[in-house]
Amino acid sequence: MAFPTLHLRAEDKTMEHRSALTPSTTASLIRAGYPITVEKSPTTALRKRIFPDSAFADAGATLVPEGSWTTAPEDHVIIGLKELDDRDPFPLKHNHVTFAHCYKGQGGWEKALGRWQRGNGILYDLEFLQDDSGRRVAAFGYHAGYAGAALAIKTWAWQLNHPDGTPLPGVDAYTDGKGYYMSEGEMLEQIRGDVEEAVKKVGRKPRVLVIGALGRCGRGAVDACTGAGCEEILKWDMAETKKGGPFEEIIESDIFSCDTTNPNNPIPVYNINTTFDKPTVPIDCDGPPCTMISIDHLPSLLPAESSEAFSRDLLPSLLELRNRESHPVWKRAEELYRRKVGELP
Repeated sequence: MAFPTLHLRAEDKTMEHRSALTPSTTASLIRAGYPITVEKSPTTALRKRIFPDSAFADAGATLVPEGSWTTAPEDHVIIGLKELDDRDPFPLKHNHVTFAHCYKGQGGWEKALGRWQRGNGILYDLEFLQDDSGRRVAAFGYHAGYAGAALAIKTWAWQLNHPDGTPLPGVDAYTDGKGYYMSEGEMLEQIRGDVEEAVKKVGRKPRVLVIGALGRCGRGAVDACTGAGCEEILKWDMAETKKGGPFEEIIESDIFSCDTTNPNNPIPVYNINTTFDKPTVPIDCDGPPCTMISIDHLPSLLPAESSEAFSRDLLPSLLELRNRESHPVWKRAEELYRRKVGELP
């Protein structure tokens, strides 16, 4: 099969700064023979891609206008991250590699998935690209856990200094105050400062419980807490939770981190997602104030590192896109798409 053109679309979700392709992975794909077009980054700061357009051009990509994927030739493969804007649910004629969030019965799943059916396109959902062992080939879990834990530590320190219940102010991708995105290390410097200020008030660092500590998300959370200087970190996984609850350690902890999208979520106490401009939501419970962070694209707080890690892990599969009719990763993804389409009402 000939090399298909890969078309990186601009993201239209507010506060989304990540990219499924990076300049380095773009260069690797072009060297392998794939033509690549990259939509110019949105001009609004709230959606601006972390990597400048010029970096993609220097890697050999052709720059095209934002939103031009809708009129691209039908044999182009459209690559993106977040779900498509559904305000104009026109049929989708292209094959898309993206997160669509429509395979688990989410609200509006029929409308989202039906767009590919009506347009004769194919959805290769990034969440379900799996290797032969059933493990996802690429995921943002590590940086979701990392950013989520850092934000939780920041919230803990904030609450100690604002006992009147004033919520944590809105956050964006961590910056140095001059508009430059920060690295993981620079972010941890900020969080360590928050911890030190809180220690002056309560005389100790936060107690942290991480459930799922051996998974991607859990490892990220543990690394962030360790880097921030937390000393009392309970690292639990299946062995520690197989006995079943109740788990008193949860309420004894200052910060509790777990994968809330897991069907075995141990704390099903909320049903909304928070946002970067309103990152926390209060939970009605006895005792000290308790808040929940449930932002659904936390890795965008560290857009450069999370994009590089994700795109690097995705690269081996992307290099096989020209063989997608026979390559196991892509073949399984298309078979799953066909099965899900068969469930449409």
